[in-house]
Order: sequence, then C-alpha cells, then structure tokens
Amino acid sequence: MANSNFQHFITILLLFFFISPTFSQQSFRPKALVLPITKDGATTNQYKAQINQRTPLVPLNVIVDLGGQFLWVDCENKYISSTYRPARCRSAQCSLANSDGCGDCFSSPKPGCNNNTCGVTPDNSITHTATSGELAEDVLSIQSSNGFNPGQNVVVSRFLFSCAPTFLLKGLATGASGMAGLGRTKIALPSQLASAFSFARKFAICLSSSKGVVLFGDGPYGFLPNVVFDSDSLTYTPLLINPVSTASAFSQGQPSAEYFIGVKTIKIDEKVVSLNTSLLSIDNNGVGGTKISTVDPYTVLEASIYKAVTDAFVKAPAARNIKRVGSVAPFEFCYTNLTGTRLGAAVPTIELFLQNENVVWRIFGANSMVSINDEVLCLGFVNGGKNTRTSIVIGGYQLENNLLQFDLAASKLGFSSLLFGRQTTCSNFNFTSTA
Repeated sequence: MANSNFQHFITILLLFFFISPTFSQQSFRPKALVLPITKDGATTNQYKAQINQRTPLVPLNVIVDLGGQFLWVDCENKYISSTYRPARCRSAQCSLANSDGCGDCFSSPKPGCNNNTCGVTPDNSITHTATSGELAEDVLSIQSSNGFNPGQNVVVSRFLFSCAPTFLLKGLATGASGMAGLGRTKIALPSQLASAFSFARKFAICLSSSKGVVLFGDGPYGFLPNVVFDSDSLTYTPLLINPVSTASAFSQGQPSAEYFIGVKTIKIDEKVVSLNTSLLSIDNNGVGGTKISTVDPYTVLEASIYKAVTDAFVKAPAARNIKRVGSVAPFEFCYTNLTGTRLGAAVPTIELFLQNENVVWRIFGANSMVSINDEVLCLGFVNGGKNTRTSIVIGGYQLENNLLQFDLAASKLGFSSLLFGRQTTCSNFNFTSTA
C-alpha cells in the first residue's frame, strides 16, 4: 500500500511538472501582463497583437480571437527555434489540450511535422477554416504590468501552442503569422499565463480604432488621465457556457470556447423591441444566444431580430429628424447631417438588458454609428440571415472604448460602458514603460 501511494505521488508530481508552464525571472512574479493591440482598419478591421516567441525570440503579428481555443502560428514558413518541443502522444500536454489525437508525419522532422505527436485543430475563425496541427511548446515573452503601465519582459519557457500550415493564414491581415486565442480553454492565453505566474484567471480587453490593450490578471486597471477601473466601477453579468462548440471543427460533446452572455430584452430609446425571445436563449443544439466576438467587425443579428431592431431604430423619436441616405455595404441604414455629442452621434440609444432591469449594456452613437466619410454615418449592425448559429454576435466595433473584464474562475463578465463617459478611451492606457 505504501509503495502504491508513493507511485501515485510521483505520478501527480510529474503531471504537475509537465503541464505547468515555467518562467525565467524566478525572483520577479508579475501581478499582471500587458499586450498592446492595434486595429487593421484600412482593409480587414481585424485586431492585431505582437508576441515574441522562440529562441532566439522572433516578433510575430497575430490576430486576436477573443473566443479562440489557443495560440496557433504558421510553422511552414521559416520556423527556427532551439527550444521548440512537440507534445508527445498521450502526454500531460495532450490531456491539457483535451486532445486524444495522435499522428505521424512522413517527412524529415521539423516544427509542425514530427512522429508520435499530439494533434489539435487550429481554426481560422474569420474564414471558418480549420485543419490539423501539431501541439507543441516553445518560449513566449510578454511584458509585465502593474495594471497602469508596462513593466519588464517576462518569459514563459514552455508555452503550449499549435503549429499550422501556411494556407490557414488566408483571410488574415497582411503580415499576420497566426491567431491568439483568448477563449475558455486550459491552453488559451489567459489560462496558461495565469498558471505560469500564479495570478487570477482574469483578463481585460479594451479595443480601439487605433491602439488598445489586453491586460492579463486582475485590476485595478488605469487609463490616462487618472481614470481607474476596479470591481466597484464595472457592471457584472454571468458568462454562459454554450454546450456545443462553435468552432469550425470540433469533437462530439465539446463545449464552445467562446464567451456568451444572457440578453433578455432589447430596448431602443427606452421602448421594448418586440421580437422572438426564444432566439435569445441557447438551445440544446447550441443554437441561439448572444456572444462577444473580436473577429466579427460589426454586430450581426439574426434576420428577424435585425428587422425588429432596425424598424424600432428608424421609428424612435431621436431618429425622426435625421436624414436617411443610400445604403453603403454592408450597412443598410445610413444617415447624414447628424449632430455630435460626448457619446458620439445623436441617435437612439440601444440597450441590451441582461439578467435584470438593473444590468444594462448601453450602445451609444459612438458604438452604433460607423463613419463612412465626413458626411455619412451608417448603423453598424449587419443582417446575419435566418439560419444564424448565434442570434446576436456583438462585434468588434461595438466593443471599442468599452473595458471588458472576463473572470474565468467566477464565470462572469464585468463591463464599463462607453469610456467617453469617463473622459478617456482605450487608447489612453499609459504605454510608457516603468521597467
């Protein structure tokens, strides 16, 4: 019996060793980490971040995918690193990635092509293309933060990611090497980084049309000029789990890694929008509900919800005196001669009521109206058609200049409302380093 207990202890110890990412600055344990984000607004409206990976370190541009399952990068195009290690079949790394796939590669060994390795499915969530890829680990370097400024760089020496073939980059912004998944999995960036540095499984994202930020770890989070967001200044709503994966390819019984919230009612200028409320719930097949996305540039609504919302918007008192002009793809409702306010164009406010009447996500003109040129603005909502998998997808434009904190341990979302109301923006994170 004693020998059995000892063997069990050794097994647990080895498992912990293999699945725990390690970091180099043992004397310095950061409270949080910071990743700057820029928007590729000229062509794709995708949000890009630069990570440093490999030995020696190589800067890589990756597209931020809020609901992505993990980091994946192109390994076919000059992946050179002395610290690359494929994850072997039936290893602890495979278990962490929830993978039971095992494969061989019929060519000379190289990153992305090794025998007896664990397989995962990297997913280009913009083109909805997925393929097989090798699970591996390598060095990842990222800046520390105190929530207010960047600090010194820290290194995760065994960061799990997936190799992918070059063709999977199609549809991504020019110069992108892959996608950085921030979703609800054990090997997405938030969980791996929290594990590596023993901080809370929380992260905040604050997007901008110019420069935004992801902060891994708990707040408070500071923005110039002296604006601080903590648990008292955010509104909270539960994060819901969709029981069926929304990835391009997945295994039976696999839940979605994306972030869903429970919209109960929609109001425009304080008047309830009449719609089929059953569409607002996630059914047993994983259809319906509301998710938050950084890969959809604008909010996408199921056809009947789109019609109800746009009809109510056009008929609202605040819209009666504004001049409608011709549609500009992909938008149907466009206007001219709009007056401005501190919260954007003077248009009807769209309100998403969550678990009760006191928890409201308000979409003001700055997030509802997209500037086409100096004269024309369009309502930034897109008709997703009748057979949408998800009824409401809150897209990147509607997230901009709103601070969102994702608490993975408590499964809740904290949101700030439009930062213009606090006289700051997401681009006002102080990127002046304290290191």
